[in-house]
This record gives sequence, structure tokens and C-alpha cells, in this order.
Amino acid sequence: MPKPRPAHLDSPAFTRIMKAVSAVHVAAYQLSGGRIGGRFPRSGAPVCLLTTIGRRSRTHRTKPLLYLQDGDRVVIVASVGGHPRHPAWYHNLTANPNVLVQIGPDRRPMRARTADAAEREELWPRLVALYSDYADYQSWTDREIPVVICEPV
Repeated sequence: MPKPRPAHLDSPAFTRIMKAVSAVHVAAYQLSGGRIGGRFPRSGAPVCLLTTIGRRSRTHRTKPLLYLQDGDRVVIVASVGGHPRHPAWYHNLTANPNVLVQIGPDRRPMRARTADAAEREELWPRLVALYSDYADYQSWTDREIPVVICEPV
């Protein structure tokens, strides 16, 4: 049984604010080549931009996400703050795994896939070390939060 997720995280007002903050973050990151928005303020964790293609709309969707560099791979987490459902960007990349990852000024085409059980077991502790809130997020939901590996094409 998951721990209760804080109620304010599911309010419509909070959702609208987070969408607006995300849009401003993406714009600032893109305009500055990652000099603005390249680190998460609270933890200092690195931030990348992930661009997927909407599975229904076919439009490009860009989200700022914390990431773990693992050699030439970029590892991201589909947590949505412990929400009971996967984020839309995760559904987009499962429908079309061709993504664009921007780290700083560098934009790279990559192929995304969900980590298998062994990879997740190896990566999850490193991700929690990078951003400890991931452990809380996992405790707030029944779903296993996907770990996504983006690999160069």
C-alpha cells in the first residue's frame, strides 16, 4: 500500500502552475543553451530537455527532466512526482522511441527504451542518490516508476 501523496500535488491550480513553470523553463534553457535551467535549484541535479513526438497529435513536446549521465547514455525517470499514472511524455516515447535530448547547447537524436529489471535495479540507487525525492515518489504510488534509457542512434 503506497503512502498518501500530498493532496496539493493533484490540485488543478498546482497542475496549471507546473505547466507554466515548465514552459518557461524550456524556453529559458533553449535560449541560453542550458546556462539557465541546466541545474535543478534545490538539489543541483542536472537537467536536460527531452523532446518526444505526441502519439496522437504528432507534434513535438519538450519537457525539462533531471537526468543521470551513464557513459553515452542519458537516463531519466518517469516519476511525475509519484502520480498514479505515467507522464504523457513516457507514453509518447513508448509509441515512438525516437527522441531528441538537449544537454546544455548540445542536441542529440537518441532512441529511448524502458530499462529492464536488471538495469533498473542497478540504476535506481544511483538515481535516488542524484535526487532523493525519487524514493518518496515511488512510495506514493503502486506503479513501478519507469527508468528510461536514451541511447545514441
